[in-house]
Amino acid sequence: QVQLVESGGGLVQAGGSLRLSCVLSGGTFSDYNMGWFRQGQGMGREFVAGIKWNGGRTSYGDSVKGRFTISRDNAKNMVYLQMSGLKPEDTADYYCSRGPPREDSWIWMDTGGQGTQVTVAS
Repeated sequence: QVQLVESGGGLVQAGGSLRLSCVLSGGTFSDYNMGWFRQGQGMGREFVAGIKWNGGRTSYGDSVKGRFTISRDNAKNMVYLQMSGLKPEDTADYYCSRGPPREDSWIWMDTGGQGTQVTVAS
Protein backbone atom coordinates (compact mmCIF):
# COMPACT_ATOMS: atom_id res chain seq x y z
CA GLN A 1 0.00 0.00 0.00
CA VAL A 2 1.36 3.37 -1.02
CA GLN A 3 1.92 5.88 1.76
CA LEU A 4 2.82 9.52 1.48
CA VAL A 5 4.23 11.47 4.41
CA GLU A 6 4.84 15.20 4.30
CA SER A 7 7.15 17.28 6.46
CA GLY A 8 8.86 20.64 6.61
CA GLY A 9 6.02 22.99 7.42
CA GLY A 10 6.20 25.69 10.03
CA LEU A 11 5.79 29.36 10.86
CA VAL A 12 7.62 31.86 8.69
CA GLN A 13 7.53 35.60 8.16
CA ALA A 14 6.19 37.01 4.94
CA GLY A 15 8.92 37.04 2.33
CA GLY A 16 10.61 34.03 3.87
CA SER A 17 11.26 30.55 2.55
CA LEU A 18 10.46 26.96 3.46
CA ARG A 19 11.14 23.62 1.87
CA LEU A 20 8.54 20.92 2.14
CA SER A 21 9.38 17.25 1.71
CA CYS A 22 7.28 14.20 0.97
CA VAL A 23 8.43 10.60 1.04
CA LEU A 24 6.58 7.80 -0.73
CA SER A 25 6.72 4.21 0.42
CA GLY A 26 5.10 1.06 -0.87
CA GLY A 27 5.32 1.85 -4.56
CA THR A 28 7.67 2.52 -7.46
CA PHE A 29 8.24 6.23 -6.97
CA SER A 30 9.87 6.79 -10.34
CA ASP A 31 6.66 5.67 -12.10
CA TYR A 32 4.50 8.42 -10.66
CA ASN A 33 3.82 12.03 -11.41
CA MET A 34 4.06 13.76 -8.04
CA GLY A 35 2.28 16.87 -6.92
CA TRP A 36 1.55 19.27 -4.12
CA PHE A 37 -1.85 20.58 -3.11
CA ARG A 38 -2.89 22.92 -0.35
CA GLN A 39 -6.01 23.72 1.59
CA GLY A 40 -6.47 26.86 3.60
CA GLN A 41 -8.95 27.13 6.42
CA GLY A 42 -12.45 27.16 5.00
CA MET A 43 -11.09 26.83 1.47
CA GLY A 44 -11.17 24.13 -1.15
CA ARG A 45 -8.13 22.12 -2.15
CA GLU A 46 -5.87 23.98 -4.56
CA PHE A 47 -3.30 22.57 -6.97
CA VAL A 48 0.13 23.99 -6.21
CA ALA A 49 2.66 22.13 -8.33
CA GLY A 50 3.30 18.89 -10.18
CA ILE A 51 6.29 17.08 -11.66
CA LYS A 52 6.17 14.36 -14.29
CA TRP A 53 7.51 10.87 -13.75
CA ASN A 54 9.48 10.89 -17.02
CA GLY A 55 11.76 13.79 -17.59
CA GLY A 56 10.61 16.02 -14.76
CA ARG A 57 8.33 18.41 -16.67
CA THR A 58 6.60 20.67 -14.17
CA SER A 59 3.36 22.57 -13.76
CA TYR A 60 2.40 25.26 -11.25
CA GLY A 61 -0.72 26.93 -10.01
CA ASP A 62 -0.99 30.54 -11.08
CA SER A 63 -0.75 31.84 -7.53
CA VAL A 64 2.68 30.30 -6.93
CA LYS A 65 4.39 30.61 -10.31
CA GLY A 66 7.81 32.17 -10.01
CA ARG A 67 7.92 31.66 -6.23
CA PHE A 68 7.67 27.89 -5.71
CA THR A 69 9.77 25.12 -7.24
CA ILE A 70 8.95 21.43 -7.24
CA SER A 71 11.67 18.82 -7.58
CA ARG A 72 12.13 15.11 -7.03
CA ASP A 73 14.85 12.68 -6.04
CA ASN A 74 13.96 9.24 -7.37
CA ALA A 75 16.80 7.60 -5.48
CA LYS A 76 15.28 8.76 -2.20
CA ASN A 77 11.59 8.45 -3.14
CA MET A 78 11.24 12.12 -2.26
CA VAL A 79 9.45 15.08 -3.75
CA TYR A 80 10.18 18.60 -2.56
CA LEU A 81 8.49 21.97 -2.70
CA GLN A 82 10.84 24.91 -2.32
CA MET A 83 8.76 27.94 -1.38
CA SER A 84 10.14 31.45 -1.45
CA GLY A 85 8.62 34.89 -1.32
CA LEU A 86 5.97 33.51 0.97
CA LYS A 87 2.79 35.51 1.51
CA PRO A 88 0.13 35.29 4.21
CA GLU A 89 -2.24 33.87 1.61
CA ASP A 90 0.08 30.86 1.26
CA THR A 91 -1.00 29.80 4.74
CA ALA A 92 -2.52 26.35 4.42
CA ASP A 93 -2.10 22.65 5.03
CA TYR A 94 0.06 21.23 2.24
CA TYR A 95 -0.37 17.70 0.93
CA CYS A 96 1.56 15.69 -1.60
CA SER A 97 -0.10 13.44 -4.11
CA ARG A 98 0.75 10.89 -6.77
CA GLY A 99 -0.68 10.12 -10.17
CA PRO A 100 -1.40 6.72 -11.68
CA PRO A 101 1.70 4.81 -12.83
CA ARG A 102 3.30 6.22 -16.01
CA GLU A 103 0.44 8.62 -16.58
CA ASP A 104 0.81 11.39 -19.15
CA SER A 105 -2.01 13.58 -17.85
CA TRP A 106 -2.14 15.59 -14.67
CA ILE A 107 -4.54 13.40 -12.75
CA TRP A 108 -4.15 12.34 -9.17
CA MET A 109 -4.73 9.36 -6.94
CA ASP A 110 -3.53 9.16 -3.37
CA THR A 111 -2.96 12.24 -1.33
CA GLY A 112 -0.80 12.35 1.77
CA GLY A 113 -2.62 11.75 5.00
CA GLN A 114 -1.61 14.31 7.61
CA GLY A 115 -0.25 17.07 5.46
CA THR A 116 2.15 19.67 6.79
CA GLN A 117 1.01 23.06 8.01
CA VAL A 118 2.50 26.26 6.68
CA THR A 119 1.74 29.54 8.41
CA VAL A 120 2.98 32.81 6.97
CA ALA A 121 2.89 35.75 9.33
CA SER A 122 2.49 39.25 7.96
